[in-house]
Amino acid sequence: MRIRGLGNVLSLAAVAVFCLAPFYWMVVSSLRRSQDMFSMSPLPDPLSLDNYRAVFEADNGFLRALGNSVVVAGLTTLLTLVIAVSAAYALARLEFRFKRLVLAVVISTSMFPAGLLIVPLLKLFTDIGWINSYQAMVVPSLSFALPLAVWNLTSFFRQLPFELEQAAMVDGCTAGEAFRKIIIPLAAPGVFTTAIITFVIAWNEYMIAVSMVNEQSMKTANVIVSQFTGQHGYDQPFGTQMAAGVVVTVPLVVVVLLFQRRIVAGLTSGGLK
Repeated sequence: MRIRGLGNVLSLAAVAVFCLAPFYWMVVSSLRRSQDMFSMSPLPDPLSLDNYRAVFEADNGFLRALGNSVVVAGLTTLLTLVIAVSAAYALARLEFRFKRLVLAVVISTSMFPAGLLIVPLLKLFTDIGWINSYQAMVVPSLSFALPLAVWNLTSFFRQLPFELEQAAMVDGCTAGEAFRKIIIPLAAPGVFTTAIITFVIAWNEYMIAVSMVNEQSMKTANVIVSQFTGQHGYDQPFGTQMAAGVVVTVPLVVVVLLFQRRIVAGLTSGGLK
């Protein structure tokens, strides 16, 4: 048993190192001077904040792009949750013909490669005047995030006993009130987990943003970082890009930590009820 436990610990440690090593090296590289960028030392020596100053002080539109990413990811997450919660609840509770087929179609829509959709989306958004707008990035991200969100929430709603809603309606609640006051609080862990996944998908989205937006003030952070240039135009600014990558990654870490606390709170309240 001890050997098995040690093996589990070593396996988890190996996975953690494998996943965190790139991020660690990105942080270390962002703290190096330009002339030390290709050093293999595990720690920056000497430590320098020049790359972060370049990210925030240079007139490269990074702060505006960071705000655009927040708007796009936030709107995508909000709309996805509103639509997915309603659709998943209907699929979990209602009985109708071809329900399994509907679920299969929903999840199959997430299998289309994003690259194949760029040209038709570009043509459509050009015709309706959506190029260089938030909706040109939010709507495609919404279509990519919705299938997984609906699938996850449908599985979660199925696990909640229908007797809870029946008891609430016996006490005088309507079906809508039972859904809002009983089911949604109990489903908080699944909803917040779905929110995390959706926000990460929308925050990391690059292909749609770089294709649908060519106006500098509307670009997202991922696009701006990829377009950073060096002092001579053709130099690759590794240090600045590493620093910007750290700045872009930090909101994801903060969001995950915040939602994890809410997931634990949701699980506890659900058990008490």
